[in-house]
Amino acid sequence: MSTVTVSSTFRTAARRGFSLMELMIVIIILGLLAALVMPNLIGKSEQAKQGLVCIQMENIRNALDSFKLDNGSYPDTEQGLDALIKNPDPERYNNYAPGGYFKNAVLPKDPWKHHYIYTKDDNGINLISLGADGKEGGKDENKDVTYADCVKK
Repeated sequence: MSTVTVSSTFRTAARRGFSLMELMIVIIILGLLAALVMPNLIGKSEQAKQGLVCIQMENIRNALDSFKLDNGSYPDTEQGLDALIKNPDPERYNNYAPGGYFKNAVLPKDPWKHHYIYTKDDNGINLISLGADGKEGGKDENKDVTYADCVKK
């Protein structure tokens, strides 16, 4: 009677594992799924980052508009975006918002961890992100993004 118990237990333990054929089928199915899904995911990260740039630029633009509403003009190019954190000229900007125009007095950086560039000239103001490489010009993820580009979308 003990041999029947041992042999029954041995068969049950042997059936718990997967055969080589079953493992190969699972690996092939996973490979096919990856081949179908991966091309759709590649490049989406950079598109998402460029979309985030436009959202952040819109937030910065709103802060700049609030600054102008309170003080009568946008900050000069030399004062830059830092003017949204700390009053650059208390005599000139006497209606400056207490605490600045950003929570926690922190300017957002673009998704590639670079500072946004702010310019003011006779035509108005502009915001620029230099893209992934942090240098002027470039293509694809290295392409510069301006506020004007975001408004066109």
